[in-house]
Amino acid sequence: MSYIDDDFLLANDTAKKLYNEYAKDMPIIDYHCHLPEKQILDNQPFEDLYQIWLNGDHYKWRLMRNYGVSEEYITGNKSNKEKFEAYCRTLGTAFGNPLYHWSQLELKTFFGCEDEINEKNAERIWSFCNDYIRKNKVTPQSLIESSNVKYVFTTNEIFDDLTVFEQIAKKGYGFKVCPSFRADKIMNIEADAYNGFVDRLGKVPDLTALENVLETRLKEFIRVGAKASDISVQRVYPIASRGDAEKVFACVRGGGKITAKEAEVFKGYLTYFLMKLYAEYGIGTELHIGAMRNNNSAMFKKLGADTGYDSIAEDNSINNLSRLFDRLESEGALPKTVVFNLNPKMNAEIMTLIGCFQSDEAKGKIQYGPAWWFLDNKVGMEKHLQDLTATGHLAAFVGMLTDSRSLLSYPRHHYFRRILCNYLGQMMQNGEMTRDTALVGEVVEDICYNNAVEYFKCE
Repeated sequence: MSYIDDDFLLANDTAKKLYNEYAKDMPIIDYHCHLPEKQILDNQPFEDLYQIWLNGDHYKWRLMRNYGVSEEYITGNKSNKEKFEAYCRTLGTAFGNPLYHWSQLELKTFFGCEDEINEKNAERIWSFCNDYIRKNKVTPQSLIESSNVKYVFTTNEIFDDLTVFEQIAKKGYGFKVCPSFRADKIMNIEADAYNGFVDRLGKVPDLTALENVLETRLKEFIRVGAKASDISVQRVYPIASRGDAEKVFACVRGGGKITAKEAEVFKGYLTYFLMKLYAEYGIGTELHIGAMRNNNSAMFKKLGADTGYDSIAEDNSINNLSRLFDRLESEGALPKTVVFNLNPKMNAEIMTLIGCFQSDEAKGKIQYGPAWWFLDNKVGMEKHLQDLTATGHLAAFVGMLTDSRSLLSYPRHHYFRRILCNYLGQMMQNGEMTRDTALVGEVVEDICYNNAVEYFKCE
């Protein structure tokens, strides 16, 4: 039997009451994920547990590599069953890793399977879940709807096909799928494939043309339901002049080479330009800071990006973030922004900075985003809540997301909800805050769903 029971992560009666009466049944808004929208549209039944659980999930791949599993059993040519068995063998002793909890929750939530995940039980789990998948014709739609998800914000490059979202809207699903506007491939001007990405936008000979097409595409995204945008940078760069950025762009479009410093000039200007654009059109900005990507160049050449070879950067760009926010605020062009921080030593710096740029435009206009990626675990979430409550206002928090490519990731919302309720329940039991359960319960409900719906103007 699984160690996951009804009281998992809930250490006292108050925490249990908060979770079961206020958090458990709240809907989900997944305002940042990487689900493939075409898969949601096609809605094809899954064939086996590997396809639905391991395929494309670099979180799981990374854990397997840490355990010395051959790449043949991760992204190689071994059978789906052999890869699944290798994951079970890995997970059986991954005590304390969030995947140890997440995977067990996913197994129980979606398949009703109570077996502990380990090498001994792999064969039985494989057979049990595959039978369930076939008998119930499990599809993307069924997984999302059974998770009580109301909104899914996918992450889309600006040249992606938006007709997919129009087609999804006609399906009559019990949830909405909205694209988020992401310009990373237009931001990363140093990339070898850069001009090819720009060419997908049409004729873009100069920076003025690029700015115009970015605005045009943003309006197209909004037309099909976009509520949010996404910017992902290793660090925030100084705001360069438009003239300097124009020179860098012209050089690259002309086939020239640029230095790392020149790339930063362009990124600094474009970040500023995009955030002004998002403010003008009322689009929330999700700003991700602190990921050092593609560290293993040999594996990057073999497998490409987003395959488990990123890490936490040490860059401290708090001064540049301050100047960016201040410039935008001074120009009346600071959009609602959720700052996702990957380096935990920067929590307090970022939390105290965002407190300098709040307004009555929105409750928590500038948000300290939830524990993200490598911090998306029990320790990281608890530290996030501690820092948020110590220097900010918990009741304004927009809550959790999956940041995942897996349709089985929605139990992560409940993982967070349990940790949130336990955090508040312990303070209530210790006499550190009100014992008015109904009042605290309303705040829990807001964090679980209502705040994000209001923040992104979904209803």
